[in-house]
Amino acid sequence: MADTNTRISSLVGENDVVLFMKGTPLFPQCGFSSRAVAILDHCGVAYESVDVLQDMEVRQGIKSFSDWPTIPQLYVKGEFLGGSDIMMEMFEAGELQQMMDEKGVAKAES
Repeated sequence: MADTNTRISSLVGENDVVLFMKGTPLFPQCGFSSRAVAILDHCGVAYESVDVLQDMEVRQGIKSFSDWPTIPQLYVKGEFLGGSDIMMEMFEAGELQQMMDEKGVAKAES
């Protein structure tokens, strides 16, 4: 498990935005992951995604890493924000886009 925590920590630390999700951005495997991808795409930011269905250690490890029971999980500049419901609330209030701008998150390449 320490090895998994190290891998997760590296992913979170090396990327401005990381989405731990079920599936991939092109083929999300659950509605919540699909919503999370749509929100990030609408924000126009570059992000790294991790398909937890491909790695059971990461799937379990991310839950203890964040102390959050569900997936997807979003990290911005090393900070855990939450799942798709929290992302949606922040997006609808304009807070997510503002935070991305304030933290200097890179824009997605078109």
